[in-house]
Amino acid sequence: MITGEIKNRIDKIWDTFWTGGITNSLTVLEQMTYLFFMKMLDDAQLKKEANAMTLGVAKIKDPVFKEGNWLNPDTQKEIPYEKLRWHFFKNEESARMFDIVRNDAFSFIKNMNTGAESAYSRFMKDAVFLLQSPKTLQQLVDDIDSIDMNNRDTMGDVYEYMLGKMAASGNNGQFRTPRHIIRMIVELMRPSLKDVMCDPAMGSAGFVVETAKYIKEVYGSDLMKKENAEHYRNGMFSGFDTDTTMLRIGAMNLMLHGVDNPNVKWQNSLSADNTESVSYSLILANPPFAGSVDKTDIASSLTAIASTTKTELLFLSLFVRMLQLGGRCASIVPDGVLFGGSTAHKAIRQEIVDHQRLQAVISMPSGVFQPYSGVSTAILVFTKTDNGGTDHVWFYDMTADGFSLDQKRTEVKENDIPDVVARFHNPDGEKARTRKDKSFLVPVEEIRQNGYDLSINKYKEVEREEVHYEAPEVIFGEIEGLVGNIQSALADFKEKYLG
Repeated sequence: MITGEIKNRIDKIWDTFWTGGITNSLTVLEQMTYLFFMKMLDDAQLKKEANAMTLGVAKIKDPVFKEGNWLNPDTQKEIPYEKLRWHFFKNEESARMFDIVRNDAFSFIKNMNTGAESAYSRFMKDAVFLLQSPKTLQQLVDDIDSIDMNNRDTMGDVYEYMLGKMAASGNNGQFRTPRHIIRMIVELMRPSLKDVMCDPAMGSAGFVVETAKYIKEVYGSDLMKKENAEHYRNGMFSGFDTDTTMLRIGAMNLMLHGVDNPNVKWQNSLSADNTESVSYSLILANPPFAGSVDKTDIASSLTAIASTTKTELLFLSLFVRMLQLGGRCASIVPDGVLFGGSTAHKAIRQEIVDHQRLQAVISMPSGVFQPYSGVSTAILVFTKTDNGGTDHVWFYDMTADGFSLDQKRTEVKENDIPDVVARFHNPDGEKARTRKDKSFLVPVEEIRQNGYDLSINKYKEVEREEVHYEAPEVIFGEIEGLVGNIQSALADFKEKYLG
C-alpha cells in the first residue's frame, strides 16, 4: 500500500487530469498509464546504460531507444531516438514538450512491436492521446518525474491505489486484487516453466504479471535457454477481458516484464464464443462477484455443470473446462460460494469435491479488499482430474494479511501469509493439527455429510471458556447498594444547594 508523498503525488496527478478536462476515471487511468510507460521505458534503459558503463561495456543489448533516427509512421518524419526519451523532453519548454509527447513519443509507444502480431500492437492501434493543454502536460510530467519507475513493487502499489480511486469514484466497478494477495496465491501454486497459465478475467493483468515475475525470479538462469525464453515470451501466458482499456494497460504491463506476445485478447469468457477447453495447466483468477449474465449468452458446457446465471459459479465451471488433466486452479471466490444453498451452489461444490481434487479452502478476512469492498472471500485450490481424488481438504482461517482491515489499510505486524504458504507446502505437518488451530484437515466424507458445505466455521472448533457469575442475590445486593449510594448523594446535594 502506498502512503505519504507518493500517495499525495498520485492524488495531485489525478486532480490535474480532472482540471485538464479528463474526468472519466477509466480514461484518467489509461492516459496516466501512457505517461508512466514513457518514463518506465527510459528509466529501464538508463539503468541498463549505467550498469554497462560500470562494467566497461560500450553498448547495451536490444535497446528500446537506439542510435540514430526513428521514422514516425504517422508523420513520415525522422526523429532522433534521443528526443523520444523522457529525460530529454521533460526539460523542454511546455509547448515544445507537448509537441514531442503528443506527436512523436506517443506515436513511438503506440507503434512499438509494429510488424509483429502481439497483444501490445493489437490493443495500442486504437489508442488516442487526449491531453489538450501544454500546461497540463507540464504539470503531469513534473509530478510523474519523481516516481521511480524501476521499482516494480512501488509501481504495483501505485496501480492498486489508482484502481482503488477509480472504484471509489463509481466508475466501471474495477478494482485490483491487492498485490500481496496475488503474490501469496502465486507462491501457493509455484508456477514452473512447463506451465501454460491463464487468467480468464484478467483486468490489468495482475495475476499474469506476478506469475511472470515469479518465473523470472525462480528460473532466471533457465530462461537463458532459447526454448524457455521463447515459451516465456510467446506461449506461456494468456488473459481475457471484456474491457479494452484494461487489456491495453495489461499488455503494456506485460511488455515491461519481457512478455512480448502473450495470448491477451478481448473475450467474454463465459459466452458460447469462448470454445477453449483443456488448454491450460494453471489458472489463477479473481473473477467478478455477484454479477449475472443473460442465460442465452452463456456457453451450454458451463450450465451443464451448474445451471445458473451467477458469474462466480459460472467461472468455476469455466476453470474446470479450460484446465488440462492435472492442471491446477487457485481462484478467489465470495464466501457465498462456500455455503450457498441453491442447487447451482451445491452442484459446483460437488463437482470440485467429487469429480476433481479439492485441496484447500483458505478463508480471508473481510477487510482484504478495503477500501473499495468489504466482501468476505476465500481462495479455492483444486486440481482437475475428472476422476475425483479428494481425500482431505485443508482449511486455513486467515485473520491477518499484514495490513489493518479498515479503510486505511495501514501496515501492521500481524500477517498470516508466510504461515499460509509454508503450511500449504508441508501437508504432512498438518495431520496432527486440531480443529482449534488456524489450519486443519477435514476428511472428504465429513464434507459430503455436510452437504458439501465448505465454510470453515462448519468445521472449526471454537474453544469456549466457562464464565462463572455471582449468584443473583449477590448481584441484586450490589445493585441495591449502588442505588442507596446514589440516593444518599442526591440527598446531600439537595441539602447543600437547596437548603
